[in-house]
Amino acid sequence: MPNKKSAIKDLKQNAKRKLVNDSVLHQLKDVLRKVRKSIEDGASKTELDKLYKEAQKVLDKASKNNVIKKNTASRKKSSLASSISESQKKSKK
Repeated sequence: MPNKKSAIKDLKQNAKRKLVNDSVLHQLKDVLRKVRKSIEDGASKTELDKLYKEAQKVLDKASKNNVIKKNTASRKKSSLASSISESQKKSKK
């Protein structure tokens, strides 16, 4: 346990930040899971577009607040977009 007043305050701030960051990460994982599940289930294009926009929004917010890195968010968005594109190509055949 810290002894100085500033160290005690810093410990409290870190605990609050961790709660916020964990909730953002949990929300992010839920959205990504939902998109991947709907891709596997063969959802319609409009539904996939709606889910993809939601995922983009969550990824951008997480990277803006430094919960995840900017390149990680870009990589995940790109991966989702290519997965959606592939599923659309398969469904047309």
